[in-house]
Amino acid sequence: MRNSFSSLLFSLPNLIFVNMSNEIDKKLKQRNIKPTAMRELVYDVLAKNKKALSLYEIEQQFDNVERSTIFRTLKTFQDNFLIHSIDDGTGAVKYALCDEGCTCDPDDLHVHFLCNKCGQTHCLRDMPVPKMELPDDFSFESANFVVKGICSNCK
Repeated sequence: MRNSFSSLLFSLPNLIFVNMSNEIDKKLKQRNIKPTAMRELVYDVLAKNKKALSLYEIEQQFDNVERSTIFRTLKTFQDNFLIHSIDDGTGAVKYALCDEGCTCDPDDLHVHFLCNKCGQTHCLRDMPVPKMELPDDFSFESANFVVKGICSNCK
């Protein structure tokens, strides 16, 4: 009996990881991204954070992983609308997961909040970027709307 219980305990973490991995694989495949171990791990790091993360912050979550590997993973995610990048003015581009069905069109864009105290950048998904009418000879490519202040954790 003891052996069965201990084998169950040792297999439980693997079952949880396999289930989590299957969910991540589905998310990647929905965006036409081939699942790999590195892509699953980077996705998991982004999914577990409530804030946007820089390449450096993501890199700190791993031992012995080349920065270029993480960057290529982020680029693949961004090219396939799984994540979006945020230039919050800190000098480090940050990344956050997109909502389901996002194609990063102007209608999908939302406001970001940079806390002046802790430096964390948050997606304010319920606050769309205001629509602007551009002159006829201008064409829209991207928008970056960052509000700066003190976040609720720092008040």
